[in-house]
Amino acid sequence: QQQLVESGGGLVQPGESLRLSCAYSGRAFRGYTIGWFRQAPGKEREFVGAINRRNGTYFGSSVKGRATVSRDIVKDTVHLQMNSLKPEDTAVYFCAAADRFIATIIGEYVHWGQGTQVTVSS
Repeated sequence: QQQLVESGGGLVQPGESLRLSCAYSGRAFRGYTIGWFRQAPGKEREFVGAINRRNGTYFGSSVKGRATVSRDIVKDTVHLQMNSLKPEDTAVYFCAAADRFIATIIGEYVHWGQGTQVTVSS
């Protein structure tokens, strides 16, 4: 069964960094765009960043300059590195797969992980 599993969330202080991981199974995902979304309480799910099959990356405006997405080809894992974390970064972070070269809208992603909680607080 094709699936994605997020890990690496936790409690961090403002200004610190965190790396999330998205491990995916299923050979088809190697040709998919892997994206990251987040959802805070009372807010809509928000696009964070993504990496396509050519390892091109793009990011949402709220995290530009603070986020990096990378791919470990051997381990079939995508990482989201976030720096200079702010309290407003607190959310459940999801990874997802889309069969599109560029995908920033939730409806374009057809496979989702269960999410990992990131809390930024003093």
